[in-house]
Amino acid sequence: MSKASAYLKRFIPSLVPVSHIERLRASLGALVGILLTGLVSTLALGADASLPLLIAPMGASAVLLFAAPSSPLAQPWSILGGNIVSSLIGVTCALLIPEPVVAAAVAVGLAIAVMLLLGCLHPPSGAVALTAVLGGTSIHEAGYWFVLSPVAINSALILVVALLFNNATGRRYPHLAPAGNTHRTDDPPPMQRLGIVPEDLQAVLAQYGEVVDISPDELDALIHQAQIRAFNRRSGEITCGEVMSRDVATATPETTLRQAWQTLLDHNIKALPVVTEKDGIVGIVTQTDFIKHTMLAPNTGLRQRIGNVIGLGPKAPRLVSEIMTPRVQSALPETMIAKLVPPMADMGLHHMPVVDANNRLVGIVTQSDLIAALFQRRLENDDERDVA
Repeated sequence: MSKASAYLKRFIPSLVPVSHIERLRASLGALVGILLTGLVSTLALGADASLPLLIAPMGASAVLLFAAPSSPLAQPWSILGGNIVSSLIGVTCALLIPEPVVAAAVAVGLAIAVMLLLGCLHPPSGAVALTAVLGGTSIHEAGYWFVLSPVAINSALILVVALLFNNATGRRYPHLAPAGNTHRTDDPPPMQRLGIVPEDLQAVLAQYGEVVDISPDELDALIHQAQIRAFNRRSGEITCGEVMSRDVATATPETTLRQAWQTLLDHNIKALPVVTEKDGIVGIVTQTDFIKHTMLAPNTGLRQRIGNVIGLGPKAPRLVSEIMTPRVQSALPETMIAKLVPPMADMGLHHMPVVDANNRLVGIVTQSDLIAALFQRRLENDDERDVA
């Protein structure tokens, strides 16, 4: 490649591949967002309003809200705070600076500075500030009313549509930081205690010193997923089918709690997958479920609480279906064990049922199985290096 070609290639962004469904989702979201914002604004303000019912920067906001909803620049405070602050600055500059070009330049520059200061940077807000200065006679005559109508009204309406549409189509919005330690302590989750930790990312981002269009928690999640993928490649691609226990003790929804408790004791285990002939695995019951639903029942004496554990209390649950966890995270026999590390480490799962394509239970992987497999692979790798 020539130097000229290499230089020109720098002008083309290296975008992450996007699926056709995601492209359709983003486009449809923008269509719905702009349409509803315009229609509701028309109903609220009247079609004969002197001010524009829908300002142009809303188109740019729609790109962020629907095509990049995880971006820090697309979060609720970004659009509301950014647009309102920028419109205030734009109107003020238009009133105080008689030269339009100078007023426009000052408005955009101040808007960016204040948005960065307040943590509400939103690129379309620069256009809002510019519109307040160069938008024409009707906007100038409106003065600070322009901040409320149409800026605040447009911003709030498209934000409401984004909240509903993104969550309805499987996109978490607003983009929240992932849950912390499941034990509700100050320790970070196990996966964040080794390798790259959040403090490393914060230090590097601070050293980088530029605006990065991705939140630190999202960047951290992507890095850990890449680490797991790399670990999966190095671990020899061990599958759940290779390490799972195949002779699994189970229960049915109709199994009594006394029978289920006795099975746990007889096999010295902590969980029973709940299965049916028709639907395969439908839940899981653990020692924690017994404790949570029976032992800690309020306003009961010690004798009744002990009876509740095995379903003998007068008002206690008596069947497994009454206390089981119905939503079960499961794996397939061909699932690589590296993919089990995050849920078992950070989500506190101790057991991972393994099912076939028809949701029929074929085995179970426990934390002990996972540790033993990883330890054995490490020993094999050490032996190979010693021989080499």
